Amino acid sequence: MTDRRKKIGSWGEQFACDYLIQQGYKIIGRNVNTPHGEIDILAKKGQNLIFIEVKTRTNYVFGYPEISLTPRKLSHMQNAALFYLQENEFDGGWQLDAISIVKIGKNLPEITHFENVSP
Repeated sequence: MTDRRKKIGSWGEQFACDYLIQQGYKIIGRNVNTPHGEIDILAKKGQNLIFIEVKTRTNYVFGYPEISLTPRKLSHMQNAALFYLQENEFDGGWQLDAISIVKIGKNLPEITHFENVSP
């Protein structure tokens, strides 16, 4: 991954965290590694643990960011979440979410939160 892509991805994840905090979520982890892939953001809202994938783009050349959430990617997200849940005690519910961010030039970022996505 290029430095530019890493910078954009890191910026998007921080923007998503700020958004989630404003929405009442508590961020409890970022870039959590599992054998099934990385969990971008791990958050809690109420009694639920939320595993969040963040997709950020700076143009629409390849479409909206959420288009990259293929069934295969969603399956990896689910497996990463299940692995995390096996390794860490948690009594509440859980779900997979995705956040799409588009930031083109000096325009304000557009953010879309997809709740409870599944493979």
